[in-house]
Amino acid sequence: MSLAAIASRVDRRSRLIIGGATGATVVSAVAVAAGLAGVPVFAATAIALALLAAVVGEATDEIGARLSPAATGILQSALGNLPELFISLFALQAGLVAVVVTALVGSILANILLVLGIALFVGGRRHGRQHFESRGVRDIAMLLLLAVAAIVIPTLATAPGAPDAGHAQDLSVVVSIVLLVIFAASVPFAVKAGESAATSRGMAEGTELGAWPMVLAVVVLAVAALCAAFVADWFVASLRPAMAALGMSEAFAGLVVVAIAGNAVENVVGVSAAARNKVDLSLALILNSALQVALALTPALVLISMVMGGATLTLVVSPLLAGALVFSALLATIIVFDGESNALEGLALVGLYVIIAASVWWGPAIGA
Repeated sequence: MSLAAIASRVDRRSRLIIGGATGATVVSAVAVAAGLAGVPVFAATAIALALLAAVVGEATDEIGARLSPAATGILQSALGNLPELFISLFALQAGLVAVVVTALVGSILANILLVLGIALFVGGRRHGRQHFESRGVRDIAMLLLLAVAAIVIPTLATAPGAPDAGHAQDLSVVVSIVLLVIFAASVPFAVKAGESAATSRGMAEGTELGAWPMVLAVVVLAVAALCAAFVADWFVASLRPAMAALGMSEAFAGLVVVAIAGNAVENVVGVSAAARNKVDLSLALILNSALQVALALTPALVLISMVMGGATLTLVVSPLLAGALVFSALLATIIVFDGESNALEGLALVGLYVIIAASVWWGPAIGA
């Protein structure tokens, strides 16, 4: 098949995403090669990472369309958070443990508060009160509450004077294994609940999944993952000088900037689905993204950090982050539990996100 024939089978939206990711990656590489540092490299790599995350999502969808529904769910879970995985690994090697912890928590909060809030607000303003199938959403909300408890309990249990003080690493390993087992067990349930949403997604996007040649999908996925690894390294290297120059705290950098860089473009699909009154699809995309971070990526990083050398990651967070997770999960659960939503509920979610972000703005700045 000629290059022209292959290109003709890639829709315009995908071509724009791939082109944007390619351009942003090249700009990042040139900036690094030219010896630039700080804010310019940080901005370029953040944009590149967001676009590469979108490319990974596009290629994963195309490969998954040729596999069974169960295999598709596993593939999306494994590959959907590759950029965040690379950022976290390089940041741990650089000793930026606080950035990794806040970025993982921030990724969860950005999905269940900021992105979900915007989606519900936009959908509510355009269509009024929206209704959705609540059974699958309740399952996701239940697992999110479990994941939040798996962070809050080790935080309380290892506090000074608590029963497990001094054993944060040991307890984190045990809890991480439990979470990964539950995540693996949840995949078949999620696949069954998501089959109708997957069909709706292909219709909502107005394009046929699986339109790319299989070889092209595999090559694009491999190249995007490889580029994400390099760009994540450059992104982490520019983080300290950029945040020092901007006067941002380490907590704010992880909780807001790094978290949004790894999620923003992917979740545009969720917001646009709500705007088209496809609220079931929107909730499935946004909440599943948060669930994968909480139930799979975070515990996996805890275990990987134990063997890769450098700084180790635990599930122990600050009391502020623990409280933020609890209130966020409870508010999101209350809003989605009744199977309907409106613009005011979306605004409430966004409002809580802004309050949490503001609460870490005045922390100590990162040293250059």
